[in-house]
Amino acid sequence: MDGTVPAGLLASVRERRPLVHHITNSVTINDCANITICTGAAPVMAEAPEEVAEMVAAAGALVLNIGTLSAVQVEAMLIAGRRANELGIPVVVDPVGAGATTFRTGTVQRLLEALDVAVLKGNAGEIGVLAGTGGSVRGVDSGGVAGDPVETARECARVTGTVVAMTGEVDIVVDGKRAYLVRNGDPAMDRLSGTGCMAASMVGAFAAVADDYAVSSAAALAAFGRAGERAAMAGARGPYSFRTALFDELAGLEPRDLAEHARIEEL
Repeated sequence: MDGTVPAGLLASVRERRPLVHHITNSVTINDCANITICTGAAPVMAEAPEEVAEMVAAAGALVLNIGTLSAVQVEAMLIAGRRANELGIPVVVDPVGAGATTFRTGTVQRLLEALDVAVLKGNAGEIGVLAGTGGSVRGVDSGGVAGDPVETARECARVTGTVVAMTGEVDIVVDGKRAYLVRNGDPAMDRLSGTGCMAASMVGAFAAVADDYAVSSAAALAAFGRAGERAAMAGARGPYSFRTALFDELAGLEPRDLAEHARIEEL
């Protein structure tokens, strides 16, 4: 993919500043809000069932993250997701820990059945579980997949009917026909809690300004990965200084830098 594509989408996010409605987990909620701001969009974190339908109506995208799940939160996700579908607002689902418990796995399957999901963004273990091809999850961490990651992602896209964004050392984005490999990033990103959740927020922000969710997801992951590369080059001394640098470098990431350094390969 030509680097001008993700660069143009990043510029569009910053020009339009879409509202990204999150129903997300309590562990990384502040990081997700701040990464959304650093991307150039506007976050709102609202999960009361009494208000989510009204709130999502003002949004450009809805991100549903099951990291700290409860029955009340599931109800709110369904209400918000159905309203988003009615209004043509893209829904991003982050199936955190799917495969770790019956409740988590069943909730993701319920969301996929009840809603028109634009993007399913998960790690390799979660995607393998949902594809039915074999995946390993320990808590909320990926233990990998049984077979070829690209084929696993493709099978998950076929089974779910969604764009699938599978994060890892190389991010994989697939739809029914295309597959993209995103090679931006830095190993330090795996040593922080919440980078997967933050990636979902960015996928939502980019989806809010795009019609092609496979392209926008690959672009979002390239931008996030490029910020990680820049953070590593900025001289972070450890995980928490890297975290600070990650926010700073994303906020300062220029479209021209992304155009030059995005590494997205179409298979």
